[in-house]
Amino acid sequence: MQYDIIVAIAALVLSSKAGAARICGSSNATSTYQWRLSDARYDSAAPSDNGGPATLAVSIVPTNGSYGTFFECFAAWPDAWKGWQDGGDNIIWSNCIWAGNGFNIDNTVSFAVDWANKTMYVSHTFACSDAEGADGLATGILPLNMNCATTAEGSETCALVPSDSKGFTTKGGPTPQEPGSVCPGTADSYQSWQVEQWKRQYEWPPGSSLSDPPKADTGPAFVLRNMRTREAESFSCTNSGKIEDEKFTGTCVAADQASLSTAEFVFDRKLDMLTITQHWQCGEVSLDAVGVGYVQATCDRQSDLLTCTTGPIWIGTKTL
Repeated sequence: MQYDIIVAIAALVLSSKAGAARICGSSNATSTYQWRLSDARYDSAAPSDNGGPATLAVSIVPTNGSYGTFFECFAAWPDAWKGWQDGGDNIIWSNCIWAGNGFNIDNTVSFAVDWANKTMYVSHTFACSDAEGADGLATGILPLNMNCATTAEGSETCALVPSDSKGFTTKGGPTPQEPGSVCPGTADSYQSWQVEQWKRQYEWPPGSSLSDPPKADTGPAFVLRNMRTREAESFSCTNSGKIEDEKFTGTCVAADQASLSTAEFVFDRKLDMLTITQHWQCGEVSLDAVGVGYVQATCDRQSDLLTCTTGPIWIGTKTL
């Protein structure tokens, strides 16, 4: 009986791993993955809260029946931005947190929303089963059908239309560039990054007001990897230690000193907003890419000291 149980468990594990294989493929290959949007809620800032944040919470479900899990996505940005940094050209990406149940084969899941046009973008990264050590990227887009109402305070609150729990598809791209190919093919080549080993420490005594700035704030340090070239463009990022207008600025040192690119960042601690800029000098051609991400970190308290960390975070550039 015990042997039968062990065999059954082993078969289930092998079946799960087989079902988890994701082929990134060649430049002409396209893999698709099915998801479902199960819930969404948006709350704007009250008119009296000038410059206050709007918040958006979304639940998405991978619809492969063997997974049995879901992801909770949350973002916050100044109401006037409508999902774009300063209302400009850089959309804000946010991490989606795995619920912890069922089966998950994604390294990261992220989303971004163009609120003015009620459009949501989803990305997820995963290990390529056909290219050991490489990570694949799949992306999708879907409209948000929301019922909105105005509260007594004048703010807007919106919820997903109940009948609009909808399926959507993400499409995967080719395996990342071969090591050594560190220059983007063209200025239009899509760039994205994975932020890893995020760490920030600061003092915030119990009972402090939310408006009180943190004390002895170290700012963030992290590892940055370009998703197109991975190990060929890996950076160690640290900040200057100086705060100006609630922002830390920092530089990223390439692991390969012969790298043809440089990277830098700005972290707005008031908004928890990270802006990444990578610059390439490829012969006579100069290229830049900018990505913006809302960082949700988990903080561990030891007396007055908070140590904040997070798992891998994917940050993209423009919409897909």
